[in-house]
Formats: sequence, structure tokens, C-alpha cells
Amino acid sequence: MRTTVDLPEDLIQDAKQRAARRRVSVSAVIEDAMRASFARDVAAARNIVKLPTYGTGGVRPGVDLGDNGSLLDLMDGTE
Repeated sequence: MRTTVDLPEDLIQDAKQRAARRRVSVSAVIEDAMRASFARDVAAARNIVKLPTYGTGGVRPGVDLGDNGSLLDLMDGTE
């Protein structure tokens, strides 16, 4: 669909530079930016929180996530 939109010159220049670096059209850059913006709005509406992760992740060896008692002992430092 073809639509005319007035955008600030500096924003258009940034979009053209990004398009050239990625070897895509300016339309593709603008489409990606709009989709990302809409996705952020949806995520914010759902109160989705991105939590940071550290290290290699995963569960420590010997930890059984299905055993609440051992997990509580491990967290209390009694195991």
C-alpha cells in the first residue's frame, strides 16, 4: 500500500543510512521500526518484564526443580 507520510529530514537520513548498511529499502527499515514499536506497545500493555540473566544459565547440577522440599532446603542453606 502506498501512503504519504511527512517525517523530519534527520529521521529520513538516518533511515536511508540504515537501509544502505543493511542493503534493504527505506520502506523495509520504516516497516521494521513500526513493527518493533507496536510490539513494545503490546508488551507494555501485557506488563511483560524482561529480566536480566547472568552466566550460562540453567539449573545447578543435582537440583531437582520438581522437589519443593529440597529446593527450600537449598535456599535456606540447610542442604
